[in-house]
Amino acid sequence: MLKEFKEFAMRGNVLDMAIGIIIGAAFGKIITSFVNDLLMPPVGLMLGNVDFSNLFVNLSGQSYETLAAAKEAGAATINYGLFFNSVIDFVIVAFAIFLLIRQVNRFKREPEKAATTKECPYCCSEIPVKAVRCAHCTAELK
Repeated sequence: MLKEFKEFAMRGNVLDMAIGIIIGAAFGKIITSFVNDLLMPPVGLMLGNVDFSNLFVNLSGQSYETLAAAKEAGAATINYGLFFNSVIDFVIVAFAIFLLIRQVNRFKREPEKAATTKECPYCCSEIPVKAVRCAHCTAELK
């Protein structure tokens, strides 16, 4: 059983998937940092000094200045600012994956197969590429 598990774990697809998950998690952290630390502050500034990570609806009826204060008090909140940040994270990651897959597919395209036949210039019938005389009209080919 241990041998079977080792064979399964060492297959190329499983290792590729594991590497992809690890790199994807690291990439996700980079994108999250990019959105939260670099992208959203200028967007919030342009929209009137809004901090998206602090946008929430308080369901408890009491007033709280920040989301952290509401969470500390244990208030029920709908955190639509954090959701908005997550949506932006997703869109950026999805677009990056789209670009990556598009590039990989471009490299994977099969080259065109070499032609095995050509057209006789005299009778327009198909003949093998290596032919020196047409089988249909017996013309000599150059």
